[in-house]
Amino acid sequence: MAPTALLPSPPALPRIKVLHVITRFHAGAGGNTLLSAVGMDPNRYEVWITGVPGGELWERARAAGVRTVEIPGYRHTLTPADLLVLWRLVRLLRRERFTVVHTHSAKGGFLGRIAARLCRTPVVVHTFHGFSFHPYQSRPRRTAYRCLERATRRFTHRFLAVAPRVAEQAVEERLAPPGRVQVVPSAVDLRHIPERFQPVARHVLGVPRSTTLVGTVGRIDAQKAPLDFVRMAAAVHAEHPNTAFIMVGDGPLAEEVQRLAAELGVRMRITGYRPDATWLVAAMDIFVITSLYEGLGRALTEALATGRPVVATAVNGVPDLVEHGATGLLARPTDPEGLARAVGWLLDHPREACAMGEQGRERVREAFAPEVMCAAIDNCYCGLLGLPVPQPGPGWR
Repeated sequence: MAPTALLPSPPALPRIKVLHVITRFHAGAGGNTLLSAVGMDPNRYEVWITGVPGGELWERARAAGVRTVEIPGYRHTLTPADLLVLWRLVRLLRRERFTVVHTHSAKGGFLGRIAARLCRTPVVVHTFHGFSFHPYQSRPRRTAYRCLERATRRFTHRFLAVAPRVAEQAVEERLAPPGRVQVVPSAVDLRHIPERFQPVARHVLGVPRSTTLVGTVGRIDAQKAPLDFVRMAAAVHAEHPNTAFIMVGDGPLAEEVQRLAAELGVRMRITGYRPDATWLVAAMDIFVITSLYEGLGRALTEALATGRPVVATAVNGVPDLVEHGATGLLARPTDPEGLARAVGWLLDHPREACAMGEQGRERVREAFAPEVMCAAIDNCYCGLLGLPVPQPGPGWR
């Protein structure tokens, strides 16, 4: 074989063009999609993202070299304008001739897979981050959303799910055929997540180290059940008065949270949106989520990565991540008293709480690294395209 230095430069080989179609490009599913896009081998893939205009992730995607298309008229909810959005998606697919269309979220999955079908895209993949229907909706709405998700099942070559229980529910609800769902953990960017308690962050929050701090991160809306967090806080405070409570985030129920906290006599601080939320989590003694439904919970994964003891509602894919008694404690949704008992147990058993936090950190940092997720997605694409399949990395235990 001739020395490499003596060879003429090879021609540039064509790359696999991938289009990610998502609804809202922010928070959990958006962060997952961004990591999926930037983590692929740029010599093999040319990655694009399209979705609803607005959100903090578009500039980050462009800065990372990802091609982006914010579609005018694209909204989170279903509207007659979606016909125009579908037309714009079809134009984009026909112009750029993508090899892979990878859809995310319910509406992005519905419109993206129809467009891919109309354009005869060779490979179509859909990721279940969660579900558009849940028990807290009216039956007609729940039925309509379920039917819409089922309608595009036959347009999809492979399904991915962020957790085993999410995959199981997708099959049970007939959103995906048996044997066609692959579990790919939803990665978090571990480079920017501290591994241990951050005293400086505690100082920034203005809570003395001698005071126990219980907190949460997320949008303050109905899905996250923030009023249950307040009721839980009141019950914990009654037994552990030297405890403060914090919500990192903002949302439509923020004022109602403050009113209820005042009525119940709970010290509750709402920080509003903070780009350094994961750093602030490392100042908490216990992290709690009270969600009514949650595909997996990106804030929960990030909290575990910091080694925080966690209490979470046992919904959707959360029990796949929070193993009761090993990486945290679980409670039923809409049960603030049960959540309070779990938080109280951790406060009364600090050694066991610390051990759970350490085990959670080890699990997340092993299985939820971006390179693990991207290797699994690369494996999926290559398998569908008939290309050599890379060796998979570690996954769920």
